[in-house]
Amino acid sequence: MARSRPRVRLRTAFALTVTAALVPLAPLQATAVGEPPAPAGRPAVHRSAAHPTSAHRPVASPCHGPVRPASQMTVQPCDTPARIIEKAAHTVPTAAQRAWQEREVTAFTHFGMNTFTGREWGSGTENPVWFAPPRLDVDQWMRAYRAAGAEQVMLTVKHHDGFVLYPSRHTPHSVRASPGRPDVVGAYVRAARRAGLAVGLYLSPSDGAELPHAWHARWVEEVRRKQAEGKPLSLPERVALEDRGRAPAGLGRFGNGSAVTERTLPALVPGDDRADAVRGGRLPSFTVRADDYGAYYLNQVYELLTQYGPVEELWLDGANPWAGAGITQKYDVRRWFETIRRLSPRTVVFQGPQGVRWVGNERGVARETEWSVTPSAVDPWSVLSGGLPNDSTDADIGSRAKLLAPTTKYLQWYPAEADVSLRPGWFHHPWERPKTPAELLGLYEKSVGRNASLLLNVAPARGGRIDAADVTSLTGFGRAVRETYGKDLLDGGRAPATRAEGATFDRVGLGEDLRYGQRVERFAVEARTGGTWRRIAGGTTVGHRRILALPAPVTADAVRVRVLAARAAPHLKPVTAHLSRR
Repeated sequence: MARSRPRVRLRTAFALTVTAALVPLAPLQATAVGEPPAPAGRPAVHRSAAHPTSAHRPVASPCHGPVRPASQMTVQPCDTPARIIEKAAHTVPTAAQRAWQEREVTAFTHFGMNTFTGREWGSGTENPVWFAPPRLDVDQWMRAYRAAGAEQVMLTVKHHDGFVLYPSRHTPHSVRASPGRPDVVGAYVRAARRAGLAVGLYLSPSDGAELPHAWHARWVEEVRRKQAEGKPLSLPERVALEDRGRAPAGLGRFGNGSAVTERTLPALVPGDDRADAVRGGRLPSFTVRADDYGAYYLNQVYELLTQYGPVEELWLDGANPWAGAGITQKYDVRRWFETIRRLSPRTVVFQGPQGVRWVGNERGVARETEWSVTPSAVDPWSVLSGGLPNDSTDADIGSRAKLLAPTTKYLQWYPAEADVSLRPGWFHHPWERPKTPAELLGLYEKSVGRNASLLLNVAPARGGRIDAADVTSLTGFGRAVRETYGKDLLDGGRAPATRAEGATFDRVGLGEDLRYGQRVERFAVEARTGGTWRRIAGGTTVGHRRILALPAPVTADAVRVRVLAARAAPHLKPVTAHLSRR
Protein backbone atom coordinates (compact mmCIF):
# COMPACT_ATOMS: atom_id res chain seq x y z
CA MET A 1 0.00 0.00 0.00
CA ALA A 2 2.84 2.39 0.80
CA ARG A 3 4.20 2.12 -2.76
CA SER A 4 0.86 3.22 -4.25
CA ARG A 5 0.55 6.52 -2.37
CA PRO A 6 2.92 8.66 -4.49
CA ARG A 7 1.11 7.58 -7.67
CA VAL A 8 -2.30 8.51 -6.23
CA ARG A 9 -1.00 11.84 -4.97
CA LEU A 10 0.58 12.63 -8.34
CA ARG A 11 -2.53 11.81 -10.30
CA THR A 12 -4.71 13.92 -7.98
CA ALA A 13 -2.35 16.87 -8.16
CA PHE A 14 -2.43 16.89 -11.92
CA ALA A 15 -6.21 16.63 -12.03
CA LEU A 16 -6.73 19.48 -9.59
CA THR A 17 -4.32 21.89 -11.22
CA VAL A 18 -5.75 21.83 -14.73
CA THR A 19 -7.20 25.35 -14.67
CA ALA A 20 -9.12 27.53 -17.08
CA ALA A 21 -8.02 31.11 -16.42
CA LEU A 22 -10.27 32.92 -18.89
CA VAL A 23 -9.44 36.30 -20.37
CA PRO A 24 -12.75 37.37 -21.94
CA LEU A 25 -12.43 39.15 -25.26
CA ALA A 26 -16.18 39.42 -25.81
CA PRO A 27 -19.38 38.94 -23.79
CA LEU A 28 -19.39 35.26 -22.82
CA GLN A 29 -22.22 32.85 -22.24
CA ALA A 30 -21.08 30.27 -19.70
CA THR A 31 -22.27 26.68 -19.96
CA ALA A 32 -22.29 24.19 -17.10
CA VAL A 33 -19.78 21.43 -17.73
CA GLY A 34 -22.27 18.72 -16.86
CA GLU A 35 -24.96 19.95 -19.24
CA PRO A 36 -24.28 19.28 -22.93
CA PRO A 37 -25.79 21.92 -25.19
CA ALA A 38 -27.91 19.58 -27.28
CA PRO A 39 -28.83 15.92 -27.56
CA ALA A 40 -25.96 14.00 -29.13
CA GLY A 41 -26.29 13.83 -32.87
CA ARG A 42 -29.11 16.30 -33.25
CA PRO A 43 -27.87 19.86 -32.88
CA ALA A 44 -30.25 22.31 -34.49
CA VAL A 45 -28.89 23.56 -37.80
CA HIS A 46 -29.25 27.26 -38.53
CA ARG A 47 -29.44 27.63 -42.31
CA SER A 48 -30.57 30.29 -44.66
CA ALA A 49 -34.21 30.32 -45.66
CA ALA A 50 -33.06 29.50 -49.18
CA HIS A 51 -31.97 26.02 -48.15
CA PRO A 52 -34.63 23.71 -49.61
CA THR A 53 -34.56 21.17 -46.80
CA SER A 54 -34.68 23.59 -43.88
CA ALA A 55 -37.85 24.51 -42.04
CA HIS A 56 -37.78 28.30 -41.67
CA ARG A 57 -39.16 29.35 -38.34
CA PRO A 58 -39.20 33.14 -38.00
CA VAL A 59 -38.17 34.57 -34.66
CA ALA A 60 -39.19 37.88 -33.21
CA SER A 61 -35.64 39.15 -32.54
CA PRO A 62 -33.08 37.22 -34.61
CA CYS A 63 -30.21 39.28 -33.22
CA HIS A 64 -31.17 39.39 -29.55
CA GLY A 65 -32.46 35.94 -28.61
CA PRO A 66 -30.31 33.19 -27.09
CA VAL A 67 -27.71 31.56 -29.33
CA ARG A 68 -28.54 27.89 -29.64
CA PRO A 69 -25.76 25.37 -30.42
CA ALA A 70 -25.80 24.35 -34.09
CA SER A 71 -23.42 22.95 -36.68
CA GLN A 72 -24.19 25.75 -39.13
CA MET A 73 -25.36 29.29 -38.40
CA THR A 74 -26.42 32.30 -40.38
CA VAL A 75 -24.80 35.64 -39.61
CA GLN A 76 -27.57 38.23 -39.60
CA PRO A 77 -27.00 41.82 -40.78
CA CYS A 78 -27.92 43.03 -37.30
CA ASP A 79 -25.47 40.75 -35.46
CA THR A 80 -22.90 42.66 -33.44
CA PRO A 81 -19.25 41.53 -33.45
CA ALA A 82 -19.75 40.14 -29.95
CA ARG A 83 -22.77 38.12 -31.06
CA ILE A 84 -20.90 36.73 -34.07
CA ILE A 85 -18.13 35.51 -31.77
CA GLU A 86 -20.77 34.06 -29.47
CA LYS A 87 -22.25 32.21 -32.43
CA ALA A 88 -18.81 30.89 -33.35
CA ALA A 89 -18.36 29.68 -29.77
CA HIS A 90 -21.66 27.78 -30.01
CA THR A 91 -21.04 26.26 -33.43
CA VAL A 92 -20.72 22.54 -32.67
CA PRO A 93 -20.25 19.33 -34.67
CA THR A 94 -23.02 16.99 -35.66
CA ALA A 95 -22.83 13.51 -34.15
CA ALA A 96 -21.37 12.21 -37.41
CA GLN A 97 -18.71 14.94 -37.50
CA ARG A 98 -17.76 14.32 -33.88
CA ALA A 99 -17.46 10.58 -34.50
CA TRP A 100 -15.35 11.35 -37.57
CA GLN A 101 -12.95 13.50 -35.55
CA GLU A 102 -12.56 10.74 -32.99
CA ARG A 103 -11.39 8.43 -35.81
CA GLU A 104 -8.05 10.17 -35.90
CA VAL A 105 -6.32 8.15 -38.64
CA THR A 106 -7.86 7.06 -41.96
CA ALA A 107 -6.01 4.82 -44.39
CA PHE A 108 -6.42 6.02 -47.98
CA THR A 109 -6.33 3.35 -50.71
CA HIS A 110 -5.37 4.56 -54.18
CA PHE A 111 -5.86 1.51 -56.37
CA GLY A 112 -7.14 1.46 -59.92
CA MET A 113 -6.16 1.76 -63.55
CA ASN A 114 -3.14 3.93 -62.69
CA THR A 115 -1.74 1.06 -60.62
CA PHE A 116 -1.33 -0.90 -63.86
CA THR A 117 -0.21 1.94 -66.15
CA GLY A 118 2.34 3.42 -63.74
CA ARG A 119 0.64 6.81 -63.78
CA GLU A 120 -0.70 9.24 -61.23
CA TRP A 121 -3.38 10.77 -63.46
CA GLY A 122 -4.90 8.71 -66.26
CA SER A 123 -6.48 9.82 -69.53
CA GLY A 124 -9.80 7.99 -69.48
CA THR A 125 -8.96 6.19 -72.74
CA GLU A 126 -7.35 3.15 -71.09
CA ASN A 127 -8.56 -0.35 -71.94
CA PRO A 128 -10.44 -1.98 -69.01
CA VAL A 129 -8.63 -5.27 -69.66
CA TRP A 130 -5.43 -3.64 -68.39
CA PHE A 131 -6.89 -3.73 -64.88
CA ALA A 132 -5.96 -7.32 -64.02
CA PRO A 133 -4.77 -7.94 -60.45
CA PRO A 134 -3.88 -11.64 -60.15
CA ARG A 135 -5.17 -11.60 -56.58
CA LEU A 136 -7.02 -9.17 -54.34
CA ASP A 137 -5.94 -9.76 -50.74
CA VAL A 138 -8.05 -7.01 -49.20
CA ASP A 139 -7.89 -8.65 -45.78
CA GLN A 140 -4.12 -8.11 -45.90
CA TRP A 141 -4.76 -4.45 -46.64
CA MET A 142 -6.93 -4.16 -43.56
CA ARG A 143 -4.36 -5.88 -41.34
CA ALA A 144 -1.75 -3.37 -42.50
CA TYR A 145 -4.11 -0.45 -41.90
CA ARG A 146 -5.01 -1.65 -38.42
CA ALA A 147 -1.33 -2.10 -37.61
CA ALA A 148 -0.90 1.60 -38.36
CA GLY A 149 -3.69 2.48 -35.94
CA ALA A 150 -6.24 3.43 -38.61
CA GLU A 151 -9.87 3.44 -37.54
CA GLN A 152 -11.29 4.20 -40.99
CA VAL A 153 -10.36 3.30 -44.57
CA MET A 154 -11.03 5.15 -47.83
CA LEU A 155 -11.05 3.59 -51.32
CA THR A 156 -10.72 5.42 -54.65
CA VAL A 157 -13.81 3.97 -56.35
CA LYS A 158 -13.23 6.25 -59.35
CA HIS A 159 -10.20 8.45 -59.93
CA HIS A 160 -10.03 11.25 -62.53
CA ASP A 161 -9.58 8.74 -65.37
CA GLY A 162 -13.16 7.56 -64.77
CA PHE A 163 -12.44 3.84 -64.39
CA VAL A 164 -14.89 2.41 -61.84
CA LEU A 165 -13.92 -0.32 -59.35
CA TYR A 166 -17.34 -1.95 -59.13
CA PRO A 167 -19.51 -3.35 -61.95
CA SER A 168 -21.57 -0.20 -62.53
CA ARG A 169 -24.69 -0.44 -64.69
CA HIS A 170 -24.14 3.03 -66.11
CA THR A 171 -20.75 2.98 -67.83
CA PRO A 172 -18.75 0.60 -70.03
CA HIS A 173 -15.57 1.76 -68.30
CA SER A 174 -15.55 -0.38 -65.16
CA VAL A 175 -14.36 -3.70 -63.78
CA ARG A 176 -17.37 -5.24 -65.51
CA ALA A 177 -15.14 -5.25 -68.63
CA SER A 178 -11.98 -6.41 -66.79
CA PRO A 179 -10.68 -9.99 -66.46
CA GLY A 180 -12.69 -11.78 -63.78
CA ARG A 181 -14.98 -8.75 -63.28
CA PRO A 182 -13.64 -8.16 -59.73
CA ASP A 183 -15.94 -6.11 -57.52
CA VAL A 184 -13.17 -4.31 -55.67
CA VAL A 185 -15.55 -2.02 -53.80
CA GLY A 186 -17.62 -4.91 -52.48
CA ALA A 187 -14.56 -6.86 -51.36
CA TYR A 188 -13.08 -3.75 -49.74
CA VAL A 189 -16.20 -2.78 -47.80
CA ARG A 190 -16.78 -6.33 -46.54
CA ALA A 191 -13.16 -6.68 -45.42
CA ALA A 192 -13.24 -3.31 -43.66
CA ARG A 193 -16.41 -4.20 -41.79
CA ARG A 194 -14.91 -7.54 -40.74
CA ALA A 195 -11.88 -5.67 -39.43
CA GLY A 196 -14.05 -3.25 -37.45
CA LEU A 197 -13.08 -0.26 -39.57
CA ALA A 198 -15.30 2.60 -40.67
CA VAL A 199 -15.59 2.99 -44.45
CA GLY A 200 -15.08 5.91 -46.80
CA LEU A 201 -15.41 5.99 -50.58
CA TYR A 202 -13.74 8.41 -53.00
CA LEU A 203 -15.75 9.26 -56.13
CA SER A 204 -14.02 11.79 -58.37
CA PRO A 205 -16.44 14.31 -59.88
CA SER A 206 -13.96 14.87 -62.72
CA ASP A 207 -14.08 12.05 -65.30
CA GLY A 208 -11.75 11.68 -68.27
CA ALA A 209 -13.61 8.67 -69.62
CA GLU A 210 -16.68 10.87 -70.10
CA LEU A 211 -14.99 13.64 -72.12
CA PRO A 212 -16.98 14.34 -75.34
CA HIS A 213 -15.37 12.42 -78.19
CA ALA A 214 -15.44 15.21 -80.79
CA TRP A 215 -13.98 17.73 -78.35
CA HIS A 216 -11.32 15.24 -77.31
CA ALA A 217 -10.24 14.61 -80.92
CA ARG A 218 -9.86 18.36 -81.57
CA TRP A 219 -7.96 18.84 -78.34
CA VAL A 220 -5.51 16.04 -79.11
CA GLU A 221 -4.72 17.65 -82.47
CA GLU A 222 -4.08 20.96 -80.68
CA VAL A 223 -1.75 19.20 -78.27
CA ARG A 224 0.14 17.61 -81.18
CA ARG A 225 0.65 21.03 -82.77
CA LYS A 226 1.77 22.41 -79.44
CA GLN A 227 4.32 19.62 -79.09
CA ALA A 228 5.58 20.18 -82.64
CA GLU A 229 6.16 23.84 -81.80
CA GLY A 230 8.32 22.83 -78.84
CA LYS A 231 5.94 24.23 -76.24
CA PRO A 232 5.80 22.61 -72.77
CA LEU A 233 2.93 20.18 -72.19
CA SER A 234 0.85 19.70 -69.07
CA LEU A 235 0.49 16.26 -67.49
CA PRO A 236 -2.97 15.64 -69.05
CA GLU A 237 -1.59 16.68 -72.44
CA ARG A 238 1.39 14.35 -72.17
CA VAL A 239 -0.84 11.45 -71.15
CA ALA A 240 -3.20 12.09 -74.08
CA LEU A 241 -0.31 11.86 -76.53
CA GLU A 242 1.05 8.74 -74.85
CA ASP A 243 -2.34 7.13 -75.49
CA ARG A 244 -2.03 8.00 -79.20
CA GLY A 245 -5.23 9.96 -79.26
CA ARG A 246 -7.54 7.06 -78.40
CA ALA A 247 -11.14 8.10 -77.79
CA PRO A 248 -12.42 8.34 -74.20
CA ALA A 249 -13.89 5.05 -73.00
CA GLY A 250 -17.21 6.43 -71.74
CA LEU A 251 -20.31 7.96 -73.28
CA GLY A 252 -19.23 11.59 -73.68
CA ARG A 253 -21.29 13.08 -70.85
CA PHE A 254 -18.73 15.33 -69.07
CA GLY A 255 -19.18 18.93 -70.17
CA ASN A 256 -21.26 18.04 -73.24
CA GLY A 257 -23.66 20.98 -72.77
CA SER A 258 -26.73 18.78 -72.33
CA ALA A 259 -29.96 20.23 -70.97
CA VAL A 260 -31.03 20.02 -67.36
CA THR A 261 -34.21 17.93 -67.26
CA GLU A 262 -36.11 15.75 -64.84
CA ARG A 263 -34.40 12.39 -64.30
CA THR A 264 -35.41 9.40 -62.20
CA LEU A 265 -33.06 7.84 -59.67
CA PRO A 266 -32.19 5.11 -60.08
CA ALA A 267 -32.15 5.06 -63.88
CA LEU A 268 -33.03 1.43 -64.52
CA VAL A 269 -31.20 -0.23 -67.41
CA PRO A 270 -32.45 -3.19 -69.48
CA GLY A 271 -32.49 -6.28 -67.29
CA ASP A 272 -31.78 -4.21 -64.18
CA ASP A 273 -31.67 -6.47 -61.11
CA ARG A 274 -33.09 -3.66 -58.95
CA ALA A 275 -36.36 -3.28 -60.82
CA ASP A 276 -38.49 -5.42 -58.47
CA ALA A 277 -37.04 -3.78 -55.36
CA VAL A 278 -37.73 -0.30 -56.75
CA ARG A 279 -41.29 -1.19 -57.75
CA GLY A 280 -41.89 -2.78 -54.35
CA GLY A 281 -40.53 0.22 -52.46
CA ARG A 282 -37.61 -1.70 -50.97
CA LEU A 283 -35.27 0.66 -52.78
CA PRO A 284 -36.02 4.40 -52.95
CA SER A 285 -36.91 6.10 -56.21
CA PHE A 286 -37.19 9.83 -56.73
CA THR A 287 -36.92 12.55 -59.34
CA VAL A 288 -34.06 15.02 -59.70
CA ARG A 289 -33.20 17.71 -62.21
CA ALA A 290 -29.83 17.12 -63.85
CA ASP A 291 -27.91 17.19 -67.11
CA ASP A 292 -26.37 14.05 -68.62
CA TYR A 293 -23.26 13.96 -66.47
CA GLY A 294 -25.07 15.05 -63.31
CA ALA A 295 -27.51 12.17 -63.79
CA TYR A 296 -24.62 9.75 -64.34
CA TYR A 297 -22.81 10.93 -61.21
CA LEU A 298 -25.96 10.72 -59.08
CA ASN A 299 -26.62 7.21 -60.36
CA GLN A 300 -23.14 6.25 -59.24
CA VAL A 301 -23.80 7.79 -55.82
CA TYR A 302 -27.06 5.82 -55.69
CA GLU A 303 -25.33 2.55 -56.55
CA LEU A 304 -22.61 3.04 -53.94
CA LEU A 305 -24.85 4.10 -51.08
CA THR A 306 -27.59 1.50 -51.68
CA GLN A 307 -25.32 -1.45 -52.53
CA TYR A 308 -22.33 -0.83 -50.27
CA GLY A 309 -23.53 1.75 -47.78
CA PRO A 310 -24.25 3.41 -45.61
CA VAL A 311 -20.67 4.66 -45.41
CA GLU A 312 -19.05 7.00 -42.94
CA GLU A 313 -17.40 9.34 -45.45
CA LEU A 314 -17.78 10.19 -49.14
CA TRP A 315 -14.84 12.02 -50.73
CA LEU A 316 -15.56 14.52 -53.50
CA ASP A 317 -12.23 15.61 -54.98
CA GLY A 318 -12.15 19.04 -56.59
CA ALA A 319 -9.44 18.39 -59.19
CA ASN A 320 -10.20 18.81 -62.92
CA PRO A 321 -7.20 17.93 -65.11
CA TRP A 322 -8.87 19.31 -68.25
CA ALA A 323 -10.06 22.67 -66.95
CA GLY A 324 -7.16 24.46 -68.64
CA ALA A 325 -8.12 22.91 -71.97
CA GLY A 326 -11.51 24.58 -71.97
CA ILE A 327 -13.79 21.72 -70.99
CA THR A 328 -16.02 22.45 -68.00
CA GLN A 329 -18.83 20.62 -66.28
CA LYS A 330 -21.09 22.51 -63.93
CA TYR A 331 -21.69 20.51 -60.78
CA ASP A 332 -25.10 20.89 -59.14
CA VAL A 333 -23.56 20.17 -55.76
CA ARG A 334 -26.65 21.12 -53.80
CA ARG A 335 -28.47 18.30 -55.59
CA TRP A 336 -25.56 15.97 -54.86
CA PHE A 337 -25.48 16.85 -51.16
CA GLU A 338 -29.23 16.42 -50.82
CA THR A 339 -29.13 13.04 -52.55
CA ILE A 340 -26.31 11.82 -50.32
CA ARG A 341 -28.15 13.02 -47.22
CA ARG A 342 -31.32 11.28 -48.38
CA LEU A 343 -29.61 7.94 -49.06
CA SER A 344 -27.11 7.93 -46.17
CA PRO A 345 -27.92 10.61 -43.57
CA ARG A 346 -24.87 10.03 -41.36
CA THR A 347 -22.32 10.12 -44.18
CA VAL A 348 -19.78 12.91 -43.71
CA VAL A 349 -18.97 14.48 -47.09
CA PHE A 350 -15.47 15.72 -47.83
CA GLN A 351 -15.92 19.25 -49.22
CA GLY A 352 -19.63 19.12 -48.34
CA PRO A 353 -21.83 21.00 -45.85
CA GLN A 354 -21.73 19.68 -42.28
CA GLY A 355 -18.81 17.62 -43.56
CA VAL A 356 -15.03 17.94 -43.52
CA ARG A 357 -12.52 20.00 -45.46
CA TRP A 358 -9.09 19.76 -47.03
CA VAL A 359 -6.34 21.01 -44.75
CA GLY A 360 -4.86 22.92 -47.69
CA ASN A 361 -1.76 20.86 -48.58
CA GLU A 362 -0.82 17.25 -49.40
CA ARG A 363 2.00 17.06 -46.83
CA GLY A 364 -0.16 15.81 -43.96
CA VAL A 365 0.53 18.94 -41.89
CA ALA A 366 -2.14 21.05 -40.21
CA ARG A 367 -1.84 24.70 -39.23
CA GLU A 368 -0.43 25.69 -35.85
CA THR A 369 -3.76 27.51 -35.47
CA GLU A 370 -6.37 25.13 -36.88
CA TRP A 371 -10.00 26.10 -36.40
CA SER A 372 -12.87 23.69 -36.92
CA VAL A 373 -15.25 26.67 -37.05
CA THR A 374 -14.91 28.53 -40.34
CA PRO A 375 -16.77 31.41 -42.02
CA SER A 376 -18.32 31.42 -45.46
CA ALA A 377 -19.57 34.17 -47.75
CA VAL A 378 -22.02 31.79 -49.47
CA ASP A 379 -24.42 29.06 -48.42
CA PRO A 380 -22.19 26.00 -47.78
CA TRP A 381 -24.88 23.80 -49.35
CA SER A 382 -24.36 25.52 -52.70
CA VAL A 383 -20.60 25.03 -53.25
CA LEU A 384 -17.73 22.61 -52.85
CA SER A 385 -15.14 23.43 -50.18
CA GLY A 386 -17.68 25.10 -47.90
CA GLY A 387 -17.22 28.51 -49.48
CA LEU A 388 -13.67 28.86 -48.15
CA PRO A 389 -11.47 31.10 -50.30
CA ASN A 390 -8.45 29.83 -52.22
CA ASP A 391 -9.44 26.17 -51.88
CA SER A 392 -8.79 26.12 -48.11
CA THR A 393 -5.10 26.96 -48.57
CA ASP A 394 -5.03 30.29 -46.71
CA ALA A 395 -2.89 30.39 -43.59
CA ASP A 396 -5.76 31.89 -41.61
CA ILE A 397 -9.27 30.57 -42.17
CA GLY A 398 -10.96 30.93 -38.77
CA SER A 399 -9.58 33.82 -36.71
CA ARG A 400 -11.74 36.56 -35.25
CA ALA A 401 -10.70 38.79 -38.14
CA LYS A 402 -12.04 36.21 -40.60
CA LEU A 403 -15.25 35.66 -38.64
CA LEU A 404 -15.93 39.40 -38.40
CA ALA A 405 -15.13 40.19 -42.04
CA PRO A 406 -18.04 41.95 -43.80
CA THR A 407 -18.23 39.10 -46.32
CA THR A 408 -19.06 36.47 -43.67
CA LYS A 409 -22.65 35.27 -44.01
CA TYR A 410 -22.42 31.79 -42.47
CA LEU A 411 -20.52 29.97 -39.75
CA GLN A 412 -19.99 26.23 -39.93
CA TRP A 413 -18.32 23.36 -38.11
CA TYR A 414 -15.85 22.26 -40.77
CA PRO A 415 -12.88 20.25 -39.41
CA ALA A 416 -9.68 19.60 -41.34
CA GLU A 417 -8.49 16.39 -42.98
CA ALA A 418 -4.72 16.28 -43.63
CA ASP A 419 -3.86 13.99 -46.54
CA VAL A 420 -0.42 12.59 -47.32
CA SER A 421 0.93 9.51 -49.08
CA LEU A 422 3.19 6.90 -47.54
CA ARG A 423 5.22 6.92 -50.78
CA PRO A 424 5.94 9.95 -52.98
CA GLY A 425 3.10 9.03 -55.37
CA TRP A 426 -0.52 8.29 -54.62
CA PHE A 427 -0.57 5.08 -56.63
CA HIS A 428 1.95 2.30 -56.06
CA HIS A 429 5.17 2.53 -58.07
CA PRO A 430 7.78 -0.17 -57.33
CA TRP A 431 10.74 2.24 -57.55
CA GLU A 432 9.46 4.43 -54.70
CA ARG A 433 10.16 3.89 -50.99
CA PRO A 434 7.85 4.50 -48.02
CA LYS A 435 8.27 7.02 -45.25
CA THR A 436 9.86 5.76 -42.05
CA PRO A 437 7.92 5.19 -38.81
CA ALA A 438 9.65 8.26 -37.33
CA GLU A 439 8.53 10.41 -40.26
CA LEU A 440 4.97 9.14 -39.89
CA LEU A 441 4.96 9.81 -36.15
CA GLY A 442 6.05 13.37 -36.86
CA LEU A 443 3.16 13.77 -39.31
CA TYR A 444 0.76 12.30 -36.74
CA GLU A 445 1.83 14.94 -34.22
CA LYS A 446 1.46 17.71 -36.83
CA SER A 447 -1.99 16.59 -38.01
CA VAL A 448 -3.88 14.76 -35.27
CA GLY A 449 -1.86 16.80 -32.78
CA ARG A 450 -3.07 20.04 -34.38
CA ASN A 451 -6.82 19.41 -34.46
CA ALA A 452 -6.99 17.55 -37.80
CA SER A 453 -7.53 13.99 -38.97
CA LEU A 454 -4.63 12.20 -40.69
CA LEU A 455 -5.55 10.69 -44.07
CA LEU A 456 -2.58 8.42 -44.82
CA ASN A 457 -2.47 6.93 -48.31
CA VAL A 458 -1.17 3.36 -48.57
CA ALA A 459 -1.44 2.05 -52.13
CA PRO A 460 -1.53 -1.69 -52.90
CA ALA A 461 0.74 -3.00 -55.64
CA ARG A 462 -0.27 -4.63 -58.94
CA GLY A 463 -0.19 -8.06 -57.33
CA GLY A 464 -3.13 -7.12 -55.11
CA ARG A 465 -1.21 -6.83 -51.83
CA ILE A 466 0.44 -4.01 -49.90
CA ASP A 467 4.22 -4.10 -50.28
CA ALA A 468 6.16 -5.66 -47.39
CA ALA A 469 8.24 -2.51 -46.93
CA ASP A 470 5.04 -0.50 -46.49
CA VAL A 471 3.70 -2.97 -43.94
CA THR A 472 6.92 -2.72 -41.95
CA SER A 473 6.72 1.08 -41.91
CA LEU A 474 3.05 1.10 -40.95
CA THR A 475 3.58 -1.42 -38.18
CA GLY A 476 6.44 0.61 -36.74
CA PHE A 477 4.36 3.77 -36.92
CA GLY A 478 1.41 2.21 -35.13
CA ARG A 479 3.71 0.83 -32.43
CA ALA A 480 5.32 4.23 -31.93
CA VAL A 481 1.95 5.95 -31.50
CA ARG A 482 0.78 3.33 -29.00
CA GLU A 483 4.01 3.40 -26.99
CA THR A 484 4.11 7.19 -26.87
CA TYR A 485 0.45 8.11 -26.55
CA GLY A 486 -1.17 4.88 -25.35
CA LYS A 487 -0.38 5.70 -21.73
CA ASP A 488 -0.85 8.91 -19.78
CA LEU A 489 2.05 9.45 -17.37
CA LEU A 490 -0.20 11.67 -15.26
CA ASP A 491 -2.49 8.72 -14.62
CA GLY A 492 -0.05 6.16 -13.26
CA GLY A 493 1.38 5.00 -16.59
CA ARG A 494 5.12 4.22 -16.66
CA ALA A 495 7.39 3.68 -13.69
CA PRO A 496 8.41 7.34 -13.18
CA ALA A 497 4.80 8.20 -12.36
CA THR A 498 5.04 6.01 -9.27
CA ARG A 499 7.95 7.95 -7.74
CA ALA A 500 7.38 10.79 -5.34
CA GLU A 501 9.55 13.20 -7.33
CA GLY A 502 7.00 13.17 -10.18
CA ALA A 503 6.87 12.17 -13.85
CA THR A 504 9.27 12.81 -16.72
CA PHE A 505 7.71 13.67 -20.07
CA ASP A 506 8.39 15.53 -23.33
CA ARG A 507 4.89 15.60 -24.83
CA VAL A 508 1.76 17.27 -23.44
CA GLY A 509 -1.73 16.49 -24.73
CA LEU A 510 -4.73 18.80 -24.53
CA GLY A 511 -8.27 18.60 -25.83
CA GLU A 512 -11.62 20.38 -25.74
CA ASP A 513 -14.99 18.71 -25.22
CA LEU A 514 -16.38 19.18 -28.72
CA ARG A 515 -19.97 18.96 -27.50
CA TYR A 516 -19.43 22.60 -26.62
CA GLY A 517 -17.53 23.51 -29.76
CA GLN A 518 -14.01 24.95 -30.07
CA ARG A 519 -13.36 27.97 -27.90
CA VAL A 520 -9.72 28.28 -26.78
CA GLU A 521 -7.76 30.96 -28.65
CA ARG A 522 -4.56 31.07 -26.61
CA PHE A 523 -3.17 29.02 -23.73
CA ALA A 524 -0.07 28.30 -21.67
CA VAL A 525 1.05 25.04 -20.05
CA GLU A 526 2.91 25.22 -16.75
CA ALA A 527 4.71 22.54 -14.73
CA ARG A 528 5.57 22.50 -11.04
CA THR A 529 8.98 21.30 -9.98
CA GLY A 530 10.26 21.71 -6.44
CA GLY A 531 7.27 23.86 -5.57
CA THR A 532 7.92 26.33 -8.40
CA TRP A 533 5.66 26.77 -11.44
CA ARG A 534 7.22 27.52 -14.81
CA ARG A 535 5.86 27.76 -18.32
CA ILE A 536 6.90 24.82 -20.51
CA ALA A 537 4.69 25.30 -23.59
CA GLY A 538 1.97 27.42 -25.15
CA GLY A 539 -0.17 27.75 -28.22
CA THR A 540 -3.30 29.08 -29.83
CA THR A 541 -6.06 26.62 -30.76
CA VAL A 542 -6.75 23.30 -29.05
CA GLY A 543 -9.83 21.64 -30.60
CA HIS A 544 -10.24 17.87 -30.57
CA ARG A 545 -6.60 17.27 -29.74
CA ARG A 546 -3.43 19.30 -29.33
CA ILE A 547 -0.02 17.68 -28.89
CA LEU A 548 2.82 19.87 -27.70
CA ALA A 549 6.36 18.59 -28.25
CA LEU A 550 8.70 20.00 -25.60
CA PRO A 551 12.27 20.92 -26.56
CA ALA A 552 13.59 18.74 -23.71
CA PRO A 553 12.10 16.31 -21.18
CA VAL A 554 10.55 17.83 -18.06
CA THR A 555 10.19 16.25 -14.62
CA ALA A 556 7.32 17.67 -12.60
CA ASP A 557 4.84 16.75 -9.90
CA ALA A 558 1.99 18.87 -11.29
CA VAL A 559 0.89 20.42 -14.57
CA ARG A 560 -1.73 23.05 -15.27
CA VAL A 561 -3.22 24.74 -18.32
CA ARG A 562 -3.94 28.45 -18.25
CA VAL A 563 -6.44 29.58 -20.88
CA LEU A 564 -5.33 33.10 -21.77
CA ALA A 565 -7.99 33.90 -24.38
CA ALA A 566 -11.21 32.19 -25.40
CA ARG A 567 -14.46 32.83 -27.26
CA ALA A 568 -16.57 31.56 -24.35
CA ALA A 569 -16.08 29.49 -21.23
CA PRO A 570 -13.76 26.66 -22.30
CA HIS A 571 -14.42 22.99 -21.63
CA LEU A 572 -11.04 21.28 -21.50
CA LYS A 573 -10.42 17.56 -21.21
CA PRO A 574 -7.85 16.42 -18.63
CA VAL A 575 -4.27 17.24 -19.60
CA THR A 576 -2.05 14.24 -20.43
CA ALA A 577 1.72 13.76 -20.51
CA HIS A 578 3.81 11.37 -22.58
CA LEU A 579 7.43 10.41 -23.19
CA SER A 580 8.65 9.89 -26.74
CA ARG A 581 11.08 7.15 -27.76
CA ARG A 582 13.90 9.47 -28.84
